[in-house]
Amino acid sequence: MSEPKPTEVAIRVSTVGQLFNPLDRSPFRERDIAAGVEEFLVGWVRELPQGAPFIIAVYLPAEEMAKPQVRDIGDAIAHYFDDRAQVAVRDLRELFRIGRRFIAIGVVVLAACLTASQVAARMIPNAVVARVLEESLIIVGWVANWRPIEIYLYDWLPIRRRITLNRRIAAAKVEVKAG
Repeated sequence: MSEPKPTEVAIRVSTVGQLFNPLDRSPFRERDIAAGVEEFLVGWVRELPQGAPFIIAVYLPAEEMAKPQVRDIGDAIAHYFDDRAQVAVRDLRELFRIGRRFIAIGVVVLAACLTASQVAARMIPNAVVARVLEESLIIVGWVANWRPIEIYLYDWLPIRRRITLNRRIAAAKVEVKAG
């Protein structure tokens, strides 16, 4: 069985400089990709099936093909998206660090609220008022754990997907073509 033909994600620019952020004066291989180019690439690759092969084809006019930077376009794109993946990895670590701190706070608040609800239930003679206070404290205790639960159940998934997507783009073959 033959391997499927890779999808070509084509970028057409009139100059090499259009690929990069004009305000970034870093060395060529370390320059930031232009926001529109990044958005275009990410949007296209996000729509491809998971694991589907693709190549990034950069089309330049013939006179631009002679510039020395052309041979480094693939490395520059790979470097940029690898860097974006590393930033996302740091974001994920920070999110989990915050989640650990929030869960520690949430558990303490929950324990305090559960204890207070039991004490309040015994001290208040009016059964209805005691029950309302008891339930209110229990709700507050669980609400204090809402954010850490949200972090560990849902918030990390989009960051993980961003890491995978950026790594996938960084690993893509880049072909520079006249056109």
